[in-house]
Amino acid sequence: MTAAWLALSLLSALGFYLASTHQRLWPRAHGHAGALRIVAALCAAAASVAATAAMGATAGVFSVSTAFMLAAVLLPCLDAWRQLRATRNGDGHVG
Repeated sequence: MTAAWLALSLLSALGFYLASTHQRLWPRAHGHAGALRIVAALCAAAASVAATAAMGATAGVFSVSTAFMLAAVLLPCLDAWRQLRATRNGDGHVG
């Protein structure tokens, strides 16, 4: 049960990030932003339900929030790192 809510909360953060206009991890996701937001919201709700069933209301909600925020902080860092690496190798385009 723990793996389920953890995976769902991380997928939720990934979905919301990919729906963002500033992300460059997957440029083709911009055309599917609405669907990504809906799927991400459903994943967040399912993660909350699974974590609440596993640990109780308070611990479940805070655990899902913590996992979500961890991914929400790390995804832009990963994106920036990839962009920096691409520009150093001459593959990236600035501007």
